[in-house]
Amino acid sequence: MYIEAMVAPVKSASKDEYVATSQAMAKLFKQHGALAYCECWGSDVPDGKRTSFPLAVALEKDETCAICFITYPDKATRDSCMEAVMSDPEAEAMFQSLPLDGARMIFGGFETVVSA
Repeated sequence: MYIEAMVAPVKSASKDEYVATSQAMAKLFKQHGALAYCECWGSDVPDGKRTSFPLAVALEKDETCAICFITYPDKATRDSCMEAVMSDPEAEAMFQSLPLDGARMIFGGFETVVSA
């Protein structure tokens, strides 16, 4: 299994808008090969002194950390899914309207080494 993970700062007041857009994104990613799409809203995300989610995304007082995990059967499926989603005009419109600062988002792809 292959996992794509993202952490982003989201305007706290825009949670409902973020969730609605995420629901639409989930459908789109699953149409193009994702096995599952999971969005999470931070509820216990402490500030750190050296490292933390808030430090990683330069979280501001009016923002909350959100995390997204997308699972795929393998990296090849992830690559083709991302290509399809990134070239989809519907996705482009959704990306433009997200209530977050994409420049402060962190993301990466991970190969599963243990799954219990």
